Amino acid sequence: MVSYNPTYDQLWAPIYGPAHPYAKDGLAQGLRNHKLGFVENAAIDSFVFDEQYNTFHKYGYAADPSASAVNNYVGDFDALEKNRAISVYNIPQSEQKRRRLEKKRENEEEDEVVDKAEVENPASDSWLVKNKISPWSGKKEGLPTELTEEQKKYAEEYAKKKAEERGEKVEKGEVVVEKTTFHGKEEKDYQGRPWISPPKDVKATNDHCYIPKRCVHTWSGHTKGVSAIRFFPKYGHLILSAGMDTKVKIWDVFGLGKCMRTYMGHSKAVRDICFTNDGTKFLSAGYDKNIKLWDTETGQVISTFSTGKVPYVVKLNPDDDKQNVLLAGMSDKKIVQWDMNTGEITQEYDQHLGAVNTITFVDNNRRFVTSSDDKSLRVWEYGIPVVIKYISEPHMHSMPAISVHPNTNWLAAQSLDNQILIYSTRERFQLNKKKRFAGHIVAGYACQVNFSPDGRFVMSGDGEGKMWFWDWKTCKVFRTLKCHEGVCIGCEWHPLEQSKVATCGWDGLIKYW
Repeated sequence: MVSYNPTYDQLWAPIYGPAHPYAKDGLAQGLRNHKLGFVENAAIDSFVFDEQYNTFHKYGYAADPSASAVNNYVGDFDALEKNRAISVYNIPQSEQKRRRLEKKRENEEEDEVVDKAEVENPASDSWLVKNKISPWSGKKEGLPTELTEEQKKYAEEYAKKKAEERGEKVEKGEVVVEKTTFHGKEEKDYQGRPWISPPKDVKATNDHCYIPKRCVHTWSGHTKGVSAIRFFPKYGHLILSAGMDTKVKIWDVFGLGKCMRTYMGHSKAVRDICFTNDGTKFLSAGYDKNIKLWDTETGQVISTFSTGKVPYVVKLNPDDDKQNVLLAGMSDKKIVQWDMNTGEITQEYDQHLGAVNTITFVDNNRRFVTSSDDKSLRVWEYGIPVVIKYISEPHMHSMPAISVHPNTNWLAAQSLDNQILIYSTRERFQLNKKKRFAGHIVAGYACQVNFSPDGRFVMSGDGEGKMWFWDWKTCKVFRTLKCHEGVCIGCEWHPLEQSKVATCGWDGLIKYW
């Protein structure tokens, strides 16, 4: 039995009542639908509100929202009577016609007042209004036929900019005449095999890696620092080096240890190099804003790529069927993807806030991880320019070098706060807080980090010319070697001779340990 039957108005009345003991403004949490309390929708359409609001601002009157009667108004009643209660949105046709006639009459009256001489004087405003002709009509001068030098320059720059926006290929890097010099005895052996083919008897000497103890060979030929080294894929019988003297050189590892070929095609320091899977070609990226694809054997430049920005890292897709796909991390925060067969840019990954330093493929090459000067890691699905994972913490530093563990489950990232951090390559890409490798000084240098082929050791150069080795399981320092004068920037473990390591430094030397 209902003891009290409220009316409809009472049921829909605003909420009142005693203050709630735990609420600041007296409303219980469940009764809120807004930060400031409880808000009800008014039964007024937004169009109607706009109409009345604008009418009030223009004419000084509006319909009274609180009155139930239709013809109740507030504001200036004289204006209401004069305008016959029209709003800004519903002026009737007859009213519009009346206003047009009134305006026309006013203009005619004004014309009558104007002096006749004024109207006949072409220099006066009255004449212009009457004849509606531009004061410049009839003063057509011949179009200029010759452009000035400044105008020509501006036109060229504008055309180049437009071509860039449309994605057309514009030569933007510095143009350099490519040269190459072969230093070996002969380019083909007595069996007709090219000099880059691996020796027939090379195979892995053992499955167990050991830390090297002494230097067995030194390659010297670069006149300035060496910024990167790469062993020939699978065999390691040759080693490629990128120099700050603008040259790329390739050296013999198994034989006499001589320089086999010099590739000269950049006008500024070479920043990064990358072999194709079969080693017959390689990429080089220089500070002259060019990326070049070279034939390893002949030294010919097959193609050149450029966006007008400095490429900091170049990477080929590791899949054998995608060896024509080039990814480059640029100084303008983008990762640019080229199809090397056509020379066209097929994708741009543009999310970073700083220059891109590394590109590392993970998850069977379906994804890749990039690091940048913006102190973040971003994970991308290959071919899709949307970040699927973004890692950025307040305590993170820039990570200018990243390597994948041989079991592909972990990434080692060289952090500029003098430690190596380990991230999982599985779905979450989480930081492994139990594994961190420290002791070396790398702040300010992009020293490469690397693994032994069996995954037991982690190694990295440092800013004082030392090479550091850590045990992967215990994270303890296993050994340090003094390798270079100045910075030891690059380190590579030999793919087959598993107790041998190559290092390069800013003293211009490459050492084999």
